[in-house]
Amino acid sequence: MQQAQISTFLKRFFQATNCPIIEEKNGYFTVQLTVEMDKELMNRPFYWHYLEKTGGTPNPMKLTFITDSKEAPEDVKGEWIHFGSPRLHQIFAATKKMSSYIRLYEQTAASKANVPLHPWIGMNVTISYICDKKKDQTYSLGLHLINGRIVENFQEQLEKIHLTPKIPDFCFTITPLITPKSGLTRLKHYVTKKIEEDDHRWAEEARERMNADLALLEHFYEDLDEKPSVYWTEKKAIQELYEPRIEIEVHNGGIFYLSSDSLIH
Repeated sequence: MQQAQISTFLKRFFQATNCPIIEEKNGYFTVQLTVEMDKELMNRPFYWHYLEKTGGTPNPMKLTFITDSKEAPEDVKGEWIHFGSPRLHQIFAATKKMSSYIRLYEQTAASKANVPLHPWIGMNVTISYICDKKKDQTYSLGLHLINGRIVENFQEQLEKIHLTPKIPDFCFTITPLITPKSGLTRLKHYVTKKIEEDDHRWAEEARERMNADLALLEHFYEDLDEKPSVYWTEKKAIQELYEPRIEIEVHNGGIFYLSSDSLIH
């Protein structure tokens, strides 16, 4: 992630969390945190606990981020934020925590007639094939909650549509025939089928490498009737390193109401 992308991401994050940017100049900007975001980012539990007990007036903090050290004036005091900075990764974690689920509506150009909006459920998921190597496959899936159709690259297609958190004027939503819970189950089955249909020679090859290393370990200790503790430690480490496993991580999801003109194909 480049510095310009980091700056854009931060501004969008604080805009979405209702934290106004009160000063912005070349290389830095200052944001006024809300009470909620102060609690999330600033690690002041004793302050907020005392305030809530005494009924005092909250005073959330301001943060100044230096996004370009060459452009920012030398006398500006703030946090130099870059891809490796703890603060940025803290905000990444907060983003993931706060945006695990969303509900959005398509902003249509309707002016008179009522426009029906069709319900979709979307899910972004990563399948990780793990042994001594790792391979990730990310899928963005969408399921139409009326007819059950599933499409891939759902996120990419949503980005082409203007979405809003409030239902637009002259629009109404169609009641789903498939519940969101049932829709998630269908998407999970879709992911499971993807895994079953995949080529799993990687797992066989990993076990072959594991057996080769285990055989080498046995060779080193073959003259010992009683194996030392280091033998068992090394054996366990080899098994944990090579043993194939598949992990599925659901990053986020949401309900999206789209017009018939923009239904995902």
